[in-house]
Amino acid sequence: QVAIKKMSLRGQDRERAVNEILLLKDKKSPNIVNSLDSFLVDGDLWLVMEYMDGGTLRDVVRQTRMAEGEMAAVSRE
Repeated sequence: QVAIKKMSLRGQDRERAVNEILLLKDKKSPNIVNSLDSFLVDGDLWLVMEYMDGGTLRDVVRQTRMAEGEMAAVSRE
C-alpha cells in the first residue's frame, strides 16, 4: 500500500512542492514518511509515499487532545 499526494505546481505552491520533494528525498528517518517516487502529470506533482495508517500528523494534532508531555514528544520526534 502507498499514499499518493497530489500537489499543484502553480504559483507559490511550486516552491513548497520542490522543498517537500528535496526534504523527503534526502532525509531518511523512522519519524518521516519515506518518499518512493514522484511524477509530473499535467502541471501537478504526484508524490508516492509509504502509507501510514491513521492519517497525517496535521489531522492527528487537530483531532486529538494531547497533554503537554505528549505534545512535547511529538514535537521532539
